Amino acid sequence: MAANREENRVSVLFVCLGNICRSPTAEGLFRACVQRAGLEDRIEIDSCGTGGWHVGKSPDERATAAAARRGIDLTPLRARQFSAGDLDRFDFILTMDRQNLADIKDFWRQNGGTEPALFLDYAPEASVREVPDPYYGGDQGFEHVLDLIEAASDGLLATIREQLR
Repeated sequence: MAANREENRVSVLFVCLGNICRSPTAEGLFRACVQRAGLEDRIEIDSCGTGGWHVGKSPDERATAAAARRGIDLTPLRARQFSAGDLDRFDFILTMDRQNLADIKDFWRQNGGTEPALFLDYAPEASVREVPDPYYGGDQGFEHVLDLIEAASDGLLATIREQLR
């Protein structure tokens, strides 16, 4: 668990490259899962990117539209960049792909704190280990991302429920 966290509370950070497609989608979808489970007062959720070029921007319109089709509102979210302090603030730091994992592990090796992991580790039945970046593809890519994130969110929530007992 992260340092100085309240007992019986868990914090989760989702990380992708620019924080406008995959990680805000994960934040929004996981938030909806947590609310359905009635655990929103016990689980803090955020997202960020390893790059800083989208800081302050809304999620990609295609990600927002795909999420909205599933009843998930991404419009309040704004991109931010990962900081070394996140390693101490969050109990789970979950990256969308191996390159983001390598980037965050560089910070982790220098600073300690929560060891980052791949988000799809929580979806062992998935046929892939990384959530693909849908930015340069069509709408189907955003739907595929949502499917993968939904599967991993179920596994993550099950793990967190065990910790909160």
